[in-house]
Amino acid sequence: MNQVPLQVNDVVKSFGGGWSASSVLPWRRNGASHGRRVVDHVSFEVRRGEIFGVIGANGSGKSTLIRIISTLLLADEGGVRVFGYDTVREATPVRALINRVSADPSFFRNMSAMENLLFFGRVYGLTAGDVKRRTPVILERLGLEWPRALEPMSHLSRGQQQKVAVARSFLTSPVLMLLDEPTTGLDPRSKRDVQSFVRDVQQSHDATILLTTHDMDEAELLCDRIAFLSGGRIVAGGSPLELRQMVADGRPLDSINMETVFMELTGRRVEDDEEPAEEGEEALIHG
Repeated sequence: MNQVPLQVNDVVKSFGGGWSASSVLPWRRNGASHGRRVVDHVSFEVRRGEIFGVIGANGSGKSTLIRIISTLLLADEGGVRVFGYDTVREATPVRALINRVSADPSFFRNMSAMENLLFFGRVYGLTAGDVKRRTPVILERLGLEWPRALEPMSHLSRGQQQKVAVARSFLTSPVLMLLDEPTTGLDPRSKRDVQSFVRDVQQSHDATILLTTHDMDEAELLCDRIAFLSGGRIVAGGSPLELRQMVADGRPLDSINMETVFMELTGRRVEDDEEPAEEGEEALIHG
């Protein structure tokens, strides 16, 4: 598989302008723009085997972008290719290559973690034997004790549930993983466990990972390259070192963190950059 893992080309998405056929029908995308533009002509490319971070505040368009890439939402303009496949016209092969972790995953709460993983594993096309063989290994690497996997999901903490969500998404060994705020709301230990697992999978399985987060320390810890997203637009991109060099102005590079870089390149702190989601976007986030 020699194609570029992910190419995002001039993608535009708006919400809040009322119903439009272009939002749901791939042959009716006429480039019209309605309401607030959440993703505004975004382009980038992710290389094989890297962790690429899209960093921005809540409401900056990160989750909308992930949904477009994962075939759950249609762009108003532009396009996305995953290993050469168009995500609209060739959605089926794209879905076989990707998996996604969100900040608010859904489960059958009265079923155990293992029962959930067995169910979703079968949906992904795995046999029960495959799931039973892979699950203990993945959960152990995530720091979730096996007895907890046999308890109902409703008995697990927020951090434990997110570890199960990460395990579910890695069951199929996807070649492109989309991690949408995977550690938001986790306690420090759970956050470290998930971050360590992500880095380990990248290094040991040649996984390509797109990570969205507003956590600058997480971005610097995990990402090979970073794109700053502000107001729906990418305002800067590069490796953590390259981004520091953009704003150094003679200062020692090790004295500059990613939060400082973001503030100097955008003129705002991440917290100040937050925007409320539009009605259509809220439906996608909570639906």
